[in-house]
Amino acid sequence: MSLVRVLENEVMDSLEEATTYDEMDHSTVNTRFVDDLLAAGLPGNDVLDLGTGTARIPMELCRRHADCRVMAVDAAGAMLDQAYYNISAAELTGRIQLAQADGRKLPYADGLFHAVICNTIVHHIADPLPVLAEAVRVTAPGGLLMIRDLTRPDTEEQLATLVEQYAGQEAPYAKQMFGDSLRAAFTLAEIRDMVASLGFPPDTVTMTSDRHWTWLARKGSETRE
Repeated sequence: MSLVRVLENEVMDSLEEATTYDEMDHSTVNTRFVDDLLAAGLPGNDVLDLGTGTARIPMELCRRHADCRVMAVDAAGAMLDQAYYNISAAELTGRIQLAQADGRKLPYADGLFHAVICNTIVHHIADPLPVLAEAVRVTAPGGLLMIRDLTRPDTEEQLATLVEQYAGQEAPYAKQMFGDSLRAAFTLAEIRDMVASLGFPPDTVTMTSDRHWTWLARKGSETRE
């Protein structure tokens, strides 16, 4: 049996949180995310990044996909402030647009984006099902959904091991943030139940590392009766 889920703040909107998050070394995880996204095959150039944080994944994607354009949204103004600085420094302001938005009610038309991506945001949300439903809504027919997040460990011992392995060299506050995120995460079974409720096969969600699940699906691949 997994640990009981303990919620953390839904929006990381303080300067300290944004700065600490951006200073943590997410390069390996971000590169792996973009590797897997490109391997899955982008069906077009217009991408929505839900919960972009400081926009490190859109930047990595645009560096490696010459025609890609990203709408990068987040609910936290502090994160977007840091994202703007990062994008400007990388000279990518022409290809990455930032917007502050609530993922439960996106201000975009149905089927607007060729791909919707989201990395390690689901665990911040008490009930992520409306966000997942919105992601499906704004994805074009035949478009790609790629959503990845942490998995809640079964025991305190497993949680402590993961924190030491992947955040052991970080500052104490950063280590605490990672531990809190693991405790707030969903299990594979919980996420599969949500995906099934949206009409997609549960096995489109798989474990893709020792601490991450990934939902990878094409819109239009929903279960048909």
